[in-house]
Amino acid sequence: MKHTFKEWFEVTRYWSFVVSAMPVIAGFAYLCCTRQVPSGPVPIVCFVLSVLGIVIFHAAGNVLSDYFDYRKGVDNEKAFSVPNLVFHKFEPREYLAFSIGLFAVGIAVGLAIVLMSGTGVLVVGVIGFVLTALYAFFKFRALGDLDIFIVFGVLPMLGISCAVTGHVCPDILLLSFPIGIITVSVLHANNTRDTDSDRESGIRTFAMLIGGKASAILYIVYMIAPFAYVVAVVAAGALTPFALLSLGALAPAVKNIKTAAQYNVKGIAALEGLDQASAQMQLVFSALLSLGLFAGMLV
Repeated sequence: MKHTFKEWFEVTRYWSFVVSAMPVIAGFAYLCCTRQVPSGPVPIVCFVLSVLGIVIFHAAGNVLSDYFDYRKGVDNEKAFSVPNLVFHKFEPREYLAFSIGLFAVGIAVGLAIVLMSGTGVLVVGVIGFVLTALYAFFKFRALGDLDIFIVFGVLPMLGISCAVTGHVCPDILLLSFPIGIITVSVLHANNTRDTDSDRESGIRTFAMLIGGKASAILYIVYMIAPFAYVVAVVAAGALTPFALLSLGALAPAVKNIKTAAQYNVKGIAALEGLDQASAQMQLVFSALLSLGLFAGMLV
C-alpha cells in the first residue's frame, strides 16, 4: 500500500515534537547564558544536529509505541488513539519498519555528533535509545511517566551539554524539572483519558493507579509546579531574572487548569485534548524561558 509523505509525517505525531526539541533549545540557551559555549562553528553545528536527532528519536519512539499499543490490543475498534492501524490504513509491519528506519537515521545523526564532541554524547544517546525503545515496557507497568521525565527532561540537558561543550555541565540540570514536568503532563493527560481502555487491555499506568480524580488534581499540580520552581530558582540567584519571562505561559496553563478542574462535572472526558494543549503550553513556556536565557547572556 502506497502512502503520501503527509500520511507518513502524520504517523509520527509531529505535534508532540515540541516536547523533545524545546528542552534542547532551552538547554543551549542556558549554556549561552552561563557562557559555557566554546567559540567556533562546531558547537552551533552540534546544537542543530542535537535538535534534529532528538526529534527523529522522538518520532521513532512514537511510531514504535503505537505499534505495540496495537499489538497489545490497547488500540482497537472500541477504543483507539491511533486509527491508522485499527482500520488498516497502515499495516503493523509498516509501522515497525518505519520506526526502525527512523531509529537508524537518529543513530547516524548521533554518531556525527559523537565524532565532533566525544563519547559523552554516545553514553547519553545509548541510554536515551534504550529508554525510548523500552517505553512500552515501562508504560505497561506504571513507570511510563518516570521514563518520559528522564528521556525528555534529564537526558536532553545532559546531551546538549556534552554535544556543545564536550563534557557534562551538572548545573544545566536546573532546567530538567520544569521542562520535564510539563512533558510528563502531556503523557499524564493522555493516560488519564485512556484509563478505561487501558484497564481492559491489562495495562497499569500511573493515572490508573491513583484514579481519575487524583489524576485531574495531579495534572493541575503539573501546570503550577514549573512556574513556582522558576520563581524559586530565580529568587535563589541560580537563574537570570530574565527567566521569569516564562511566566508568560501562565495564560495557557490557567486555561488547561480550568479544563482539568471540570473533572467533577465531566469526569475523565474533562481531560480530552489536554495532551495536545499541554504540548502547546510546553512550546510557549520553553520558548519564553529560552528567550529569557538568551537575553541574560547579553547582560
